[in-house]
Amino acid sequence: MDTVQSAPYEILLKGGRVIDPAQGLDGVMDVAVNDGRVAAIGKDLPGPARETVDVRGKLVLPGLIDTHAHVYRYVSGRFGLDADMVGVRSGVTTVVDQGGPSVLTFPGFREYVVKPAATRVLAFISAYMVGGLEGHYYPELYRPDCIAVDDTIRSGRENADLVRGVKGHAEIGGFTRWGDEAMRRAATIGRGLDLPLYIHFGQLWPLPDGKEAYDVDAILPDMLEILRPGDVLAHPFTRHPGGFVDRSGKLHAVVREALARGLKTDVGHGSHFSFKMARLVLEAGVVPDTLGADMHGYNTKVPKPRGTPNEHPDKDEMHLFAGAQNFSLASAMTSMLALGLTLEQIVPMVTSNCAAMLGMQDEIGTLKPGAEADVTVLDDLRGRFVLMDNEDTQVTTDRMLRPAFCLRAGVRFEADAEILPKAVMAAAA
Repeated sequence: MDTVQSAPYEILLKGGRVIDPAQGLDGVMDVAVNDGRVAAIGKDLPGPARETVDVRGKLVLPGLIDTHAHVYRYVSGRFGLDADMVGVRSGVTTVVDQGGPSVLTFPGFREYVVKPAATRVLAFISAYMVGGLEGHYYPELYRPDCIAVDDTIRSGRENADLVRGVKGHAEIGGFTRWGDEAMRRAATIGRGLDLPLYIHFGQLWPLPDGKEAYDVDAILPDMLEILRPGDVLAHPFTRHPGGFVDRSGKLHAVVREALARGLKTDVGHGSHFSFKMARLVLEAGVVPDTLGADMHGYNTKVPKPRGTPNEHPDKDEMHLFAGAQNFSLASAMTSMLALGLTLEQIVPMVTSNCAAMLGMQDEIGTLKPGAEADVTVLDDLRGRFVLMDNEDTQVTTDRMLRPAFCLRAGVRFEADAEILPKAVMAAAA
């Protein structure tokens, strides 16, 4: 890799700790970029370079991949955020919108979200015709007869360059109303496209009046009859009932069976995330495959578009997906560190494992020479920092990751998004 470079590199990132799980690399190295692609990687690359960036003391990673984003801005009302605010301006080079666009709205997603964005934007198409409008505020729009199986398969095929899977929800509000029929239809779409299902677990919708609640601990076993290897179980650390932790406070009995069958897990941090539940799941030996930030307009403080609902049609306290704690993909990585996972475990969760989930392991999630130059540079801060979840559980950690900048296809973007959380220092002992 250390070759004499006759013409100057465009960019040379010098002296950072490079971690690239796809190549088995972890050490102090340089990364050189030319024509929007990784030109070389190695120790003390000789140069010359038009721009040399000193990244000593920083982490240099393959461009971060957020497997759970909501970026169908305006069309999904308050729910969708700006793709570049969540993406390159937060140190993330690829975002995957989970269930925002649908068979009815995919053309707008391509034209008004994907094309203008500097960030690479992909999607798991919604199983429901309504997609992610207003962040699933209105449960009756997600009933089984609002799923157009054949038309959604056709839309997925015609947008195969962007569609990487299918999004659905397996939770007590929907199961009490309709049983598993909506999920069976979603699975039919996934099989028709030969793409993975990404399934939300943990209560999303309030229970309907006048109906006996579905057994919340039966949802995961019921879904095992529907899902197949490669499908993704989302929100293993959810604070809401119906996730990986059963009503007795223990790891659900079928979780290990699900993983043994080849099902994958995505943290899908969001406002669902609970440090207490995360500890229970991790202590039982279950480590998720991918991370996913799950930022949206109800858990990230941004101005709401005019004309969108101010109040949920159900009671205010039932806004189960709202939250008060700001976060980002990098801060979600910090939460994983605080829970005892190592950096070596976490980096694949935002790079190589994500690329495999998307079927793009030969294109993204790596710094191999010739790959598109998607690179994330993180500050690796030391001190005593306080983290908090939406159950008001506080955790103190001695390490915090913060995005400094990223390269997207070789173009530099500063991590200046106003939604990035501020570091909170712990009080002196």
